[in-house]
Amino acid sequence: MAVSLSSSSSFLCFSSLLQNPNSSASKLQPLVSYRGPSGLQFHAAFLGYRGSRRQIGVRELCRNGRRSFICRASSLPEALLFDCDGVLVDTEKDGHRISFNETFQERGLGVSWDVELYGELLKIGGGKERMTAYFNKNGWPENAPKSEEERKEFIASLHKRKTKLFMALIEKKLLPLRPGVARLIDEALEKGVKVAVCSTSNEKAVSAIVSCLLGPKRAEVISIFAGDVVPRKKPDPAIYLLAASTLGVQPSRCVVVEDSAIGLAAAKAAGMKCIVTKSGYTAEEDFLSADAVFDCIGDPPEKRFDIGFCAELLEKQFVS
Repeated sequence: MAVSLSSSSSFLCFSSLLQNPNSSASKLQPLVSYRGPSGLQFHAAFLGYRGSRRQIGVRELCRNGRRSFICRASSLPEALLFDCDGVLVDTEKDGHRISFNETFQERGLGVSWDVELYGELLKIGGGKERMTAYFNKNGWPENAPKSEEERKEFIASLHKRKTKLFMALIEKKLLPLRPGVARLIDEALEKGVKVAVCSTSNEKAVSAIVSCLLGPKRAEVISIFAGDVVPRKKPDPAIYLLAASTLGVQPSRCVVVEDSAIGLAAAKAAGMKCIVTKSGYTAEEDFLSADAVFDCIGDPPEKRFDIGFCAELLEKQFVS
């Protein structure tokens, strides 16, 4: 359950409870971390028993302490916005990277991106931008054009082929949805919350993920903002601001689910709440500005959060 920490003394009261060897908190295991407006961070080693996996809220634990943390009921988000790669599907290492390398091999470029190198390249938003930055730094292939305009066309052709190879992986369903994605989307849609996917990836690739893995019924009602629909990629907030404007919602009433530091930066710059679900490549990134950080969205009995939690993020209150 989300809470706000209004002072260091509040955190100390909470910590003292956890340090009590007779407290049920001693049996708990970490699942997620929260950050309050004061900048203090605490981990939900307070959120589930190791044995039974029973979920208990911060409110329940704090009844035994000197203060109570509560989350006041609030209206639902107007929109729930998802990044695609790493959030809907963990696509990067065994999806996009493999497709890039197959494309490079087909074209005889003598380039191969290993797991570590690709992790560094992911700090650059957008596949075309990623390739351009790599070649600018490491040298362009001998068979690449010399002029800037022709190089843009060269990169675009590589990216088109890479996207086709990647879509084949998606259509074969070789890359599954991450746990909890379909459940959370269904919860949002059932409550009338608008749902969109906002990604720097190619629009065709994102559409393939949504239609093939989420199914045609969900695809009909999920908006997609992807690729070159905006001139500046994440961490620029343009894609999230475009989504809010197009959907007719206030940025402050949107909750974003991201997996990367650049995606988080884009969401916060747009004035939106942001939940991070770490992915394979982003586990060690800095998420200090996130409103909540999880290892995944999760399905029962391993559910991490739901649409109610997203609503609570929009209006948190601490009561002494």
